[in-house]
Amino acid sequence: MPRISNTRLTLLLEAADWAPAQFAAALRGIAAEQGMTLTVHPTTVRRWLEGTQPRPPLPALILECLSRRLDRRITAHEAGLTRAPAQLVDPAWEADPMRKLIHLTHAELDPHRRALLGAGVLTATALALPAQGQTPAMSEGPERSGRRATQGDVAQLGAMASVFATSADQHGGQHMRAALAAYLAHEVTPLLHRPAPTQVQHGLLAAAARLAVLLGSMCADSGHHAVAQHYHQIAARLASDADDHVTLAIALRTMATHAHDLGRHTPAVLNLAEQADQHARHAPPAVRAYTRIHLAVLSAHDNRHAAVASLARAEHLHTQASAEPGPFSSYPAGALHYQRGQVLATLKDHTGALTALTTSLRVRTPTERLPAALTHARLAETHLRLGHIEPTLTHWHALLDAYPTLHSWRADQRLAAAVQHLRPHQQRTGVADLLDRITELTSTPR
Repeated sequence: MPRISNTRLTLLLEAADWAPAQFAAALRGIAAEQGMTLTVHPTTVRRWLEGTQPRPPLPALILECLSRRLDRRITAHEAGLTRAPAQLVDPAWEADPMRKLIHLTHAELDPHRRALLGAGVLTATALALPAQGQTPAMSEGPERSGRRATQGDVAQLGAMASVFATSADQHGGQHMRAALAAYLAHEVTPLLHRPAPTQVQHGLLAAAARLAVLLGSMCADSGHHAVAQHYHQIAARLASDADDHVTLAIALRTMATHAHDLGRHTPAVLNLAEQADQHARHAPPAVRAYTRIHLAVLSAHDNRHAAVASLARAEHLHTQASAEPGPFSSYPAGALHYQRGQVLATLKDHTGALTALTTSLRVRTPTERLPAALTHARLAETHLRLGHIEPTLTHWHALLDAYPTLHSWRADQRLAAAVQHLRPHQQRTGVADLLDRITELTSTPR
C-alpha cells in the first residue's frame, strides 16, 4: 500500500519557514541539549513528509522543535505523527500536581512505563511560568480517611529527604531514584490524603515538594530530562499550594539550573531564576544566596554588570548563613565557589574560575563525593583551556578514581566531553593512557 504524504507536517514546516536541511539541523540541536546523539539528514525529513512515521524518541523531538519555532504547543495530531506514543503526563502547569505525582511515581516502578517516560524531552513551554493566579487549586482527591497526620509525620519526611539527598551526593542520582519514587508512591502520597489540621497538611505538602525536587534532580542525573522537569514542576505546584515560598523558590531555582545545564539560556529560564529569587526574598540567607548566585550564572551570558552584582550579593548572603544542617536549609561553601567558577568562566576569566574551582574542591565534605568528582572535571577542563596538560590529567584521573562508585549521567557526560577535548592532545605524555583508562571504565557494564 503506498504511503500517504504527511501534509500536516509539510504545512508546519512551511509555517516555520524551514527547508528539510534547516529542520534536520534544528532537531540535532535539540537532541544535543538532551544529551542525545541524533542522525537526521534532509533525506530523513523528506521521508517523513512522504509519509514515513518516525520512531521514538523522534516524535517528541519533532514536536518540541516545532513548538519552539512557532512559539506555541504543537500536538502529535497536528503534526500528523499518527504513531507517536501517547503522552503519559500532561506537561501543562495547570495539570493537577497530586495526580501527576501519583501517576509518575507509579510509572517509575513499572519498567515498561518508565522506559516510555524516558523517551520524552525537556519542553520550552513548561519553562514558561503561568501568570499569578492562573493555576487552579489542587484537587481534593479521595475522601480523607485513616489516622490523623501529625507534625511527627512532617518531621519524618524531612529526615528521609536528608537521607536521599546525602545518598545522591555520594553515589549519583541513578543510585536512589527507584527507592525515592517508591517512597513517594507508597508512603508519602497516602499520607497526603489523611485527615490533618491545615498547618500539618501544609507541612506535608511542602515536605512532599522537597522530595519531588530531589527526585527530579535524580532523574536529571539519570539523563531523563522530561521526567525531571515534570517532578520539578510538581514540586513548585505543591509548594505553592502549601504557601511555602522558600520551597517554591528552591523548586524554581532547581528547574532553572536544570535547563541551564542543558544549554538553555532563554528569557524563560532567566524568568524562572528571577521568580525564584523573588520568592526567596524573606527566606534565610542560605536560600537567598542559593537563588541569587544562579541569577549571576544566567546573567553572565549577556549582562556582565548584573552578573558581578548578583555574585557579590550571593557571597555576602552566604557569610550571613547559619550552620543549620539539611539539604534545604544550608548551602555548602563548595557549591557556592563552584558556581562562582561558572560565572567567571562565562565571563572569560578562566584564571579566576580556576581559583574558584580549586577552592570549591578544597572545601568539599566527604559526603559530597559526586559534587567533588564533577568539580575535578571542571578543573580539568579549565586547566586544558589554559594549556596546563599535567594538572588536566591529574584531575581527570581523580574523577576516574571515584567513577566506579558513581551512577551519574553528569559524570558520564563529563567523561564523554573529556575524550573529545583530549583527542587533539593524545601525542602528549600521559594523554593516551588517560584515554585508554576512560575507555576501559566507561565500556564496562555497570
